[in-house]
Amino acid sequence: MKLLRVGAAGAERPALLDAEGVLRDLSGLVPDIDGALLCDDAALGRIRDAADAGELPALEADGLRIGPPVGRIGKIVCIGLNYHDHARETGAEPPSEPVIFFKAADTVVGPYDTVLVPRGSEKTDWEVELAVVIGRTARYLESAEDGLAHVAGYAVAHDVSEREFQIERGGTWDKGKNCETFNPLGPWLVTADEVGDPQKLGLRLWVNGELKQDGTTAEQIFSVGEVVRYVSRFMVLYPGDVINTGTPAGVAMGRPEPKPYLRGGDVVELEIDGLGRQRQVFGQA
Repeated sequence: MKLLRVGAAGAERPALLDAEGVLRDLSGLVPDIDGALLCDDAALGRIRDAADAGELPALEADGLRIGPPVGRIGKIVCIGLNYHDHARETGAEPPSEPVIFFKAADTVVGPYDTVLVPRGSEKTDWEVELAVVIGRTARYLESAEDGLAHVAGYAVAHDVSEREFQIERGGTWDKGKNCETFNPLGPWLVTADEVGDPQKLGLRLWVNGELKQDGTTAEQIFSVGEVVRYVSRFMVLYPGDVINTGTPAGVAMGRPEPKPYLRGGDVVELEIDGLGRQRQVFGQA
């Protein structure tokens, strides 16, 4: 299933995109797409049954904003340097264990919302990433297979980063990762059964129409299942939590000088096979 949330920011309602590309209203069945729904097999079953039976009313999509596909996110766990090609382009040694940092849930915006270049920024960068959405409480998992069993679905994430704030201003990476609007998510949450093997997905990103990233999750150093297992050894993952699993090569930071960092007015488009496409016009904070 392709689940999404539509409407004005802060007032989104649940919806489904059916096999014919028609937007369907779920508000008569469930209050939201969130952790409470994603861990409720019976409620998900009712959605599937209603969709299969053609019982869901259609929504008029023209002019309707698409918001983040998951509401009330508890935490966003991010994995750094998780692609072999990205580690090479930045001159970093591949990590022996996953690199973990966090983004605040309030960095999440919709897939077509404006992203703001922070005040004083000279090094705002792009990163297309596979986002994993947790569907069952995960703690002290034993295997990568068990990790995959705790995944509700997948989405496109844009892990926007300010490299000076991240690397040159002291402390941890968090200052360069938590600026407002720095985590567009969506357009859909695609359930795990529809995605299949998450290590066979192509990821692409364009800036002003020029292809900048063209990678595959096969290049991940730590697989999706292993990432979920590993993170669960250090913290409890709850339904509705999100893990951004890293970016492939092609970021601005990895390019020759002068590095083509983002400015207000730039347009970034990104997509992952089967998970939809985002488009953001960058503005100025």
